[in-house]
Amino acid sequence: MTALDFTVVDIAPEPYAATPSLSARLRIRETTGAPVHSVALRCQVRLEPARRRYGPDAEAALGDLFGTRDRWGSTLSSFAWLQTSTMVPGFAGECETALPLPCTYDFEVAAARYLHALDDGAVPLLLLFSGTVFGRGGGGVAVEPVPWDREARYDLPVSVWHEMIRSHFPGTGFARMGHDTLAALTRYKVAHGHTDLDAAVTELLAAAEARPAAATGAGEAAS
Repeated sequence: MTALDFTVVDIAPEPYAATPSLSARLRIRETTGAPVHSVALRCQVRLEPARRRYGPDAEAALGDLFGTRDRWGSTLSSFAWLQTSTMVPGFAGECETALPLPCTYDFEVAAARYLHALDDGAVPLLLLFSGTVFGRGGGGVAVEPVPWDREARYDLPVSVWHEMIRSHFPGTGFARMGHDTLAALTRYKVAHGHTDLDAAVTELLAAAEARPAAATGAGEAAS
């Protein structure tokens, strides 16, 4: 029987990826001395928000995910970020291998909203490993599962996440809209001579923010 231990050495942006991606450098150690032919490795990466502190700005930004701070004792629980897999070549003793971490900047995904809300410190990660180990046994190939209790923790600097996002989406972000909303916004953009949807939304927000002030001024004049 093989026995594998996992350690996250580092996580950094993948510079040549077509989409936002990080790469985790894993150190895998086989503790019984048995040679490993290969490992079909699977990993679930979870966020552990309760393992860090939050300032007032982050607290306000995280309200739609976790509610008000008085509720965080029950709502600030671990949740899944992504699933990934890789093939680990054969080794004896220990090895280091890259584990791809494909990311999304879709704000409909809770993990993306959580990561975007942070501007300093670290993101507490929990990596849960599973998969299949191919070794040697009985004159042939032995096949064993990676035990479900194999895990590793890592504190990912928030700056690493923002660096990756800036390299793919400099100065921009994404919001999902319904077809009818997008069509109406496009008509507004054309009717008001805007060159893009960003300018149309900016004008609409400015008008919405100005209305309460104008209504207050009108009320005071009437009194």
